Amino acid sequence: MIYLDNAAASWPKPEVVYRTLGDFLRGTGASPGRHVHRMGVEAARAVEETRQKLARLLGLEDAWRIVFTANATDALNLAIKGVLSANDHAVTTVMEHNAVRRPLRALEAIGVAMTKVRADGQGFVDPTAVRAALRPNTRLVVVTHASNVNGALQPVREVAEIVHEHGALLLVDGAQTVGALPFTLADLDADLLAFGGYRALLGPPGTGALVIGPRVDPSELSPLREGETGVNSERDIQPAELPHRYEAGMLNTVGLAALGAALDFLHEVGIDRIAAHLRVLTDRLIEGLGGIPGVRVLSPDDPNRRVAVVSFVVEGWDPVDFGDVLDRTFGIACRAGLHGAPEACRALDAFPHGTVRFSPGFFTTEQEIDQAVAAVRELARTPLHLA
Repeated sequence: MIYLDNAAASWPKPEVVYRTLGDFLRGTGASPGRHVHRMGVEAARAVEETRQKLARLLGLEDAWRIVFTANATDALNLAIKGVLSANDHAVTTVMEHNAVRRPLRALEAIGVAMTKVRADGQGFVDPTAVRAALRPNTRLVVVTHASNVNGALQPVREVAEIVHEHGALLLVDGAQTVGALPFTLADLDADLLAFGGYRALLGPPGTGALVIGPRVDPSELSPLREGETGVNSERDIQPAELPHRYEAGMLNTVGLAALGAALDFLHEVGIDRIAAHLRVLTDRLIEGLGGIPGVRVLSPDDPNRRVAVVSFVVEGWDPVDFGDVLDRTFGIACRAGLHGAPEACRALDAFPHGTVRFSPGFFTTEQEIDQAVAAVRELARTPLHLA
């Protein structure tokens, strides 16, 4: 199997992740707590150590401003629905995933207005277009750091300057960049950063986080749910303290412990080394695909403005059919279709069928990239004409 679907979930994981999952469940699989038995104390320690490791990765002084969630979608929903209320206005872009599009659409029912900023043919958003979309009541701007369709890396820092001049908050969807590129929250100048732990961070499914930057007052970010947190149990209102305000109920302790092990692995390897490896693979992949007749590569030309997410279409082929043949005939696992981002596909002139998406990861080799390119070249010679 050649696995090229790391933009959805990374695979394989480091061996230490598999080992931690089993060891934790066998020896520490209790509900976390500070004033309970030893297993509960150990579970709580594992969760807080992972929080500290993420804080180190993202350059945060206060680790409790990292709130654990079930995935990136969960974190985005918390940020969007926690910030916006009736009569607010939000700005977003056509390059966003449904994890952004659908929560914003749902909030229109309570009187939240939304403006979407267009992208160019390579998927880039112009910061001046964001400025033009702002209104007096704009409360939140939501931008993906890098597109999950074609890897276009957005000018987040420039957008942040415009948003903050206006007095609004910036939420960045870091699903495709946290763990894949070296940066801190301060580098982005974002107020809220959402991501999952199961992509470039190499952790297991069911893990994610929302980073709440220092400009965000937690009293102005409503929780999505209330419940037991292990603190202030005598009261029937949700604690105001971070992170308890947003972490009601049982956390995915085993997943977070394994994410902590993955973070140790990333720290040992180094994010700079990972980013360099992914860039070599991406450059090789785009160069190879670009030389195949009938293949149109949709990822940006500039290597400095893209991540390891490469989309393409093949003349005469439906992307889903193409991906199915790659899997069944060549043992290549990829993603095909609209990728949960139909407006991004439209901006790239790949709607309604979508694209074939190759997304290499840290464990992908250059030989596997060459084999994937060779498979595309062979299939491109025998198109299955679209109906």
